[in-house]
Amino acid sequence: MTENQNLQNRDQVNLSPVKYLGVTVLNGLITVVEVVGGIMSGSLALLSDAAHNLGDTVSILLSYVAWKIAGKEKDVRRTYGYKRAEIIAAFVNASALVAISLFLVLEALRRFRNPETIDSGLMIGVALFGLLANFVSMRLLKKESHGNMNVRSSYLHLLGDTVSSIGVLGGGIAIHIWGVFWIDPLVTVLISVYIMRQSWAIVKNSVGILMQSAADLDYGAMQREIEAIPEVRDIHHVHTWMANEETVYFEAHIDVEDCLLSKTCVVADKIEGFLKERYGIAHVTLQFETGRCSEKSFFKQ
Repeated sequence: MTENQNLQNRDQVNLSPVKYLGVTVLNGLITVVEVVGGIMSGSLALLSDAAHNLGDTVSILLSYVAWKIAGKEKDVRRTYGYKRAEIIAAFVNASALVAISLFLVLEALRRFRNPETIDSGLMIGVALFGLLANFVSMRLLKKESHGNMNVRSSYLHLLGDTVSSIGVLGGGIAIHIWGVFWIDPLVTVLISVYIMRQSWAIVKNSVGILMQSAADLDYGAMQREIEAIPEVRDIHHVHTWMANEETVYFEAHIDVEDCLLSKTCVVADKIEGFLKERYGIAHVTLQFETGRCSEKSFFKQ
């Protein structure tokens, strides 16, 4: 995907400040209600949901700020632009969720050993409020969550809290009907494991981009097709990396017969056009040479 296409896609992911303000206010309200409700009812599941919502409130604001920063123009200090601001925000958000979830699992295990009496009626009422508010927040960001890791991390926060509220509600009903107080820490563990699983995928993807891991492309087919160009002897020392989920950079050495520099420009146009059309690569840098490198592995070790 070219950089111009990335800008067009960014424009399509039009993050409304009004939506973000609405989601932030709703999550802040949920947090306050669930903290009070969790303390008064004695429900760890409600407090765990409140902790997630507090994290959401911060992460959603962080996501919006990161999106604004990522839209800034390139400058002499940031020649690649500010695209990775969103990746950093996604990493921070997802990592925070993993850490919070681990803490809640440990607290739930303590509750298994020492169950506490819970006001199920209050727990059910607060959970219902949280479910409705989380569902509204989730719907507000659903459209923008497709194709943007940063927004998707915030959306997953909200999705996790919606699922969490359903679990808390179900646990409250079970406690009210059967008086099984161990349901509360069980719901906490299930919610936390679910959120950790969803968040860990974002952590891995964002770390891969920040560590400049190679883009997931068919390099075998790429090598065969480029070396099929008549003027090309071989392609070697290939490097790819990503600025964000969509922007891929490519550089390589191209070995050709001894020829005029103007002829290499024609070959470069062929290769660049092929890479952009077939693999969606945004920026291509090619170094032409004639028998210069003794070591010609496709990826330089």
